[in-house]
Formats: sequence, structure tokens, C-alpha cells
Amino acid sequence: MSAATDARGAATAKGGTASGGSSGTDARPGLGRRQLAARVAADIPDGAYVNLGIGAPTLIADYLPEGLEIILHTENGLLGMGPAPAADAVDPDLINAGKQPVTELVGAAYFHHADSFGMMRGGHLDICVLGAFQVSEHGDLANWHTGGPDAIPAVGGAMDLAIGAKQVFVMTDLLTRDGTSKLVAACSYPVTGVHCVSRVYTDRAVFDVTPEGFAVTELFGSTTLDELRGLTGLDLVDATDAAGGDAAKTTDSAQTTHAEGDAS
Repeated sequence: MSAATDARGAATAKGGTASGGSSGTDARPGLGRRQLAARVAADIPDGAYVNLGIGAPTLIADYLPEGLEIILHTENGLLGMGPAPAADAVDPDLINAGKQPVTELVGAAYFHHADSFGMMRGGHLDICVLGAFQVSEHGDLANWHTGGPDAIPAVGGAMDLAIGAKQVFVMTDLLTRDGTSKLVAACSYPVTGVHCVSRVYTDRAVFDVTPEGFAVTELFGSTTLDELRGLTGLDLVDATDAAGGDAAKTTDSAQTTHAEGDAS
């Protein structure tokens, strides 16, 4: 078994026992939210400077592989952010951009909001992980406004991150609540960034953005490639064989931990 398989399997297993994910009786066909956060965390390399977007991506901080130096940045002015604190150790003055309590690691630094955005725009972040309303097969991202008459647009630092980070990962459910695919041929919502997304992690599968469109590199739970093609309406590229045995083993691990469930 390769090191990559070890890391991915361990991350998925960790997600299976943490609070906040799906239960064993949940109808979700793939990974729970915390399981998915652990899966994303397993792909972040040692030494990377990373921004975790507001919402589900912030969970990744709780699942970063031990023994690696991964420096987390938050746009409100902190470098060296740690995982969420214990309930009895919350510092109300120490929060991330989503106003969630966080911890600081040894060597953490505070700085002005403008300096923080300078880091984002200046190409100093290796990876950012964002949520999404839509991602096109060309890597376009829409995550700040649905265009609906009652929707309140809130771009925050998403545009700066989408354009400034060296790699943009998206972490999201594959489908909206009404069953519509978030992976599309072209974005119909206002775009945050063009040709910026390199990889999409969903509850059912992992997709790389390629010149040929979305390439499926991993499948989770009972999901099949034909099912994904039906759900998205896209001609997805099968790249699961390119990952060798790792993808299949990760899928088996995901099925096991999903069946065991994690506290909701």
C-alpha cells in the first residue's frame, strides 16, 4: 500500500469518527462533510500556505496530517491558524474570517487586513479551498451570488483568492438541495473567477479540471461513473485508472467509514 493510500485512508477514517458529519443511517451515498474535509486535508502538501474559505472548508483545519508544516492563512489577518479550540478554551478575540473561534500555532503572526489581501492577491498562497454554487468544466467558479431577487451577494475575499492562489480547490456537495448538479458546462450564476479551479472535491467523487473537461479521479461510496454522468449531464472523463489502486482503496475505505457513521 502506498503512502498516498495510507494518508487518504487515514484521513477518511478520521472523518468517520469525528462529530459533525453524516450518521450511519443517513441516505447520503458518499462522504459526510467531515469525512470530505479529511479527504481534502490529505492532499495538502508539506510546507504549503493555505487559505480555507468560509463554511465547510474551515473543517479542514481539524484534519491536517500530523508531522507536516502546513501554514493556514485567514483573510482577517492571521498566519499560523490552528484547529478549532475545545469548548472551554475559546478566545472570543481569536476568530477566522467566518467569525468562528480558532487557535493559533507557535510562530503565528497577526497583520493588517490590507496586508492580508496583499498576500492573497500577490500570489503568495499555494492553495485556497472554497465552496461553490457552480463550477464549470473549464474551471470557472461561481460562489458569491445566485442572481436571485432575494439573494444577498457576499463576495468577501473570494475573488482575490480565486485569482491570487496558485491552486484553487473546491469542496462542496455535488448536488444542490433540489438535486441540481453544481458541476456544469458553463456557469449561469455571476462568476467569481475564470479558469481558476484545478480540482473539485464532492461528497460523491473527486474531479480534476482538464482541457477535456472534468476527469473523475476517485469515486466514494456506491457512486458509479455512469451515475455521475447522469447526475451532471456531462461527458466525464474516467481517470480512476490513472490513480492506480489508490482510488479503489480510498473508495473502499470511504464505504466502510460511511457505514460506521460519525456523530451528527
